[in-house]
Formats: sequence, structure tokens, C-alpha cells
Amino acid sequence: MNLFFSFIIPVYNRPEEIRELLESLVAQTYSKPFEVVIVEDGSTKDSKEVIEKFNDKLTISYYRKPNSGPGDSRNYGMERAKGNYFVILDSDCIMPPQYLQEADDSLSKDFVHCYGGPDAAHESFSAVQKAINYAMTSLLTTGGIRGNKKAIGKFQPRSFNMGISKKAFEDVGGYGNIHPGEDPDLTIRIWNKGYATKLIPEAFVYHKRRIDWNKFYTQVKKFGMVRPILNKWHPRTAKITYWFPTMFCIGFILAFILWFSGIRLPLRMFGVYFFVIFIDSWLKTRRLRIAALSIIAVIIQFFGYGYGFLKSTIWVNFSKRTPEELFPKLFFKTPNAV
Repeated sequence: MNLFFSFIIPVYNRPEEIRELLESLVAQTYSKPFEVVIVEDGSTKDSKEVIEKFNDKLTISYYRKPNSGPGDSRNYGMERAKGNYFVILDSDCIMPPQYLQEADDSLSKDFVHCYGGPDAAHESFSAVQKAINYAMTSLLTTGGIRGNKKAIGKFQPRSFNMGISKKAFEDVGGYGNIHPGEDPDLTIRIWNKGYATKLIPEAFVYHKRRIDWNKFYTQVKKFGMVRPILNKWHPRTAKITYWFPTMFCIGFILAFILWFSGIRLPLRMFGVYFFVIFIDSWLKTRRLRIAALSIIAVIIQFFGYGYGFLKSTIWVNFSKRTPEELFPKLFFKTPNAV
């Protein structure tokens, strides 16, 4: 298959991020033509001036539409893209120069209609960003589901770095209106149509995650809340491992209670786990500060996700209302695009 790639990038009030991303696309070593499709998702601070500076360096299509969320904006871009293979990115990503060549080489050898790549921490990222990146990607925390070669279970591409063929997009109908959770929902529907997915480890991105501790907690809590909804929509994908963060939190609280009752072993076992996290993060980042912050990031991740998952599981399974009625903030309403 002769691949023509279209990068699909929704953006919301982030012109500086787009500038960094476009600079990294200019630096691609890939010799074949490709296009960049940017969809301004109802921004009040648009990226028009930034994008115009790259018109002579990249083939760019720029669209503006009412705010309807990243999923619908990606659909909007893919519907208008000229390529036959779409590469979906978040606006807070920076691409290594070899990215597109690595993706093309992998797909040429072993073609699939959908792939995903890992995310990494760029040297310019803050210590907190690097700690959060560790918590989100480590095999010791998430099981490597976001791009580890040794990931537990079937790999699910994530839409901060995801490729999908035009054929697969048209066949499954694109993203739904849930957010977050639109990318695993799409991946599951891709599987249901009989398409294979794969991880391309070499096609990684630097994912900035414009975030602080409070935003991180809110984000992972939402991740936890959408999972029971996805389990209800796609029952065959439900796994006992999704309960791990909730059980971790319950066990951690019980360990503290038992400590004050004179039973010390459970809390010491948690201490061993956090020590392993510290050592693993230190070995990967070579920074003691990041290793220490990684423990904070892991605790926030487990408690945020665990609480969101438990809350949503109870409401989704024991309420007569629909997920859209229970959690309206997790769903975007799609206006008429202009």
C-alpha cells in the first residue's frame, strides 16, 4: 500500500504548543510528501498567525469550528484530509525527527489499519512533567498499556499518538463523544470490525502533558470514571485488573489503620513497593528529585483513578440512568460544524 500520511491535530487555545509541534514536523527526516490538518476546536485564542508562518514549509490545512471536543474534532479533520493514513496527535506533543520514517518502515513490513506509539519525556520537560510521564508509562504502575513492549494484555493505541487508515476510520465511523475514553472506545470498535492493531515502539512522541498535581488528579479520576462506562458498552473487554487502583487505595488505607493497631507488615509492603518505584524511576531518569516526585505521582494516579473507577462502577451498574445522564461532563454535545 502506497501510504500518504495526514497528521490530524485538534487544538484548543494552545498556539505555542502548535508552534513547537509544527517545528518538529518541519524537522522530519521523511522524504515523501505528507500533510498537516489542524482543527481549531472553538478556541478563543486561535493559532492562525502561528500556522501562517509554516505555510511555506509544510502542507497545512487549517479549519475552525465550534467547540465539540477532541474526538469530534479529529473526525472533522479526518473527513477533510487528503491522505489514506491518518496520524492523530495531541497538540502538546513534540515529534522526534525520525518519527514518520519509523512509522512508514514498520507499516511497510507489517501493515495494520491502526497503530499506536509510546510517549516519552523530553529533556526540556519540568521535573513534575517527567514524574507524571513515569507514572503514566511505567510497567510497575499502568502495566505498560501506554506503549511498553512488555505491556500486559492487548495493546490499545492512544490518541495522543495513534495511526488509523482511512478505510478503518470510515468503517467504524470515527470517535464517539465521550471524553476522556474516546480512544479506547474507538480501538475496541476497530477490533470488533476485525482490524488488527500494533505498537510501533520506535514511533514515539514527546508528550508534554500541560499539567500540575491538581490537574493530574482530575485527569486520572476521569480516566477511572470512564472505564466502567466502556465496560458496560463493551462487556467482553472488562478485566479484573481495572480494579487494581481501587484495591490498592483500599489496601493502603487499611495498612495505615493496621499500623496504628500494631500490625506493621502491610504498610511495610507498600513501603517496599514505593522504594522499587523510586529506584526504577531513578534508574530511568538519573534524577533523585524526579524519582521522589514519581512516588507522589503514582499515589495521586492510583487514588484518582481508583476513586473515579469505584464511584462510576457503583452509579453505572446500580442506577437506571444512562452514563450521559449520570456524568454529563464526560460527554461532548456535537454542534453543527461550520
